[in-house]
Amino acid sequence: MSTSLAEVLDGQHAADLRKAARALLGQPLLLARGRYADEFRLVRRHASELREWFDRNTGWVLHTDAETARLHKIPGVLTDPTHPAREATRAAAPFTRRRYVLLCLALSALERGEAQIALGRLADQVVLDAADPHLVRAGIHFTLDRRDERLDLAAVVRLLLAIGVLRRVAGDEDAYVSGAGDVLYDVERRVLAGLLAARRGPSTVDAELPADRLTELVAETALDSDELRFRAIRRSLTRRLLDDPVLYYDELTDAELGYLTRQRGFLTARVTELTGLVAEVRAEGIAMVDPDDDLTDVRMPEQGTHGHITLLLAEYLAAARRLVPAGELALRVRELAAEHGGFWARSAREPGMEAELVEQAVSRLAALGLVSRTAHGVAPRPALARYAVGQTVVLEPGAARTPAQRKADKP
Repeated sequence: MSTSLAEVLDGQHAADLRKAARALLGQPLLLARGRYADEFRLVRRHASELREWFDRNTGWVLHTDAETARLHKIPGVLTDPTHPAREATRAAAPFTRRRYVLLCLALSALERGEAQIALGRLADQVVLDAADPHLVRAGIHFTLDRRDERLDLAAVVRLLLAIGVLRRVAGDEDAYVSGAGDVLYDVERRVLAGLLAARRGPSTVDAELPADRLTELVAETALDSDELRFRAIRRSLTRRLLDDPVLYYDELTDAELGYLTRQRGFLTARVTELTGLVAEVRAEGIAMVDPDDDLTDVRMPEQGTHGHITLLLAEYLAAARRLVPAGELALRVRELAAEHGGFWARSAREPGMEAELVEQAVSRLAALGLVSRTAHGVAPRPALARYAVGQTVVLEPGAARTPAQRKADKP
């Protein structure tokens, strides 16, 4: 009985550790209050093991205190634009360049401000900071006199509310946007202080180009030995296995591909043990598949009009096996509307909507690593083949299947 009890306790420990790790991967900032309070308590309970695992395998730092748990995730690929910040609304529209600038200016103002701040006061400080000559030369200009600018600031504030930097005390952002009122917030300084995921302060970076600045912000110490270089490769590959929908071999350097070829079983087993993700290994790369389907910010397939259109275009691109111009995809959407439009939202059937529908579908497919964009169109990636539809074959009951038919059944 003692052996059975020990096994049960070990199994419960492993399950709780896995749940805590998955919570951090899905929400790298967890608060002691609110929606993820239970997950926060799990992370706090297993903080030591989680901290050691993430540091060894990814180089990500886990910080926990009585109020927050923050996993400082650094992407495996710094130049991937397919997972932007999004509005904290049902529409979840991606942030524009102006909203990103407003977000940075707002965080800067909050860092220097008091424990409470009004939205109007925050807006005044943002306008003041935007007058910096460096920003003016970069084409940044805010007055917040226009409604669209106030809408952008409101979107930034709602994002900060969603992640816990701000807590609304009184008022409503819609009233501010319309000019009919103001909003008062508490500033959660511990949450604010833990937002930046970087190995060095931005003010210490001398590079001018954004890509170079990002590289310097997260650069590791000098890799002057084989051990340190291998550690850096292991961490980079594990980050990509955890964060990217697909890890394609043709995107790796020779050193990374060589290391992955030798250590693939070890790397994928470590990820599976902690997270429950299952490795799907193909000739072109590796995808860590989630049987529970909750460790993703983009789903495929998805319900609704846009999800249906995305799936239909995925089938078309998978069958094409070539670069497809955007105009051809728009024409295909028009054809699909005639066939399936009765199941779509009315707005999707309106003339001229094809380009917007194509853009939304391609953005989703690109975020999942299923297609790549070029100046001339959209190119299918190997993982898109799982959405290819073969020729329909009707068999009589009891009829034997040919080897070719059995092969076509495989994913």
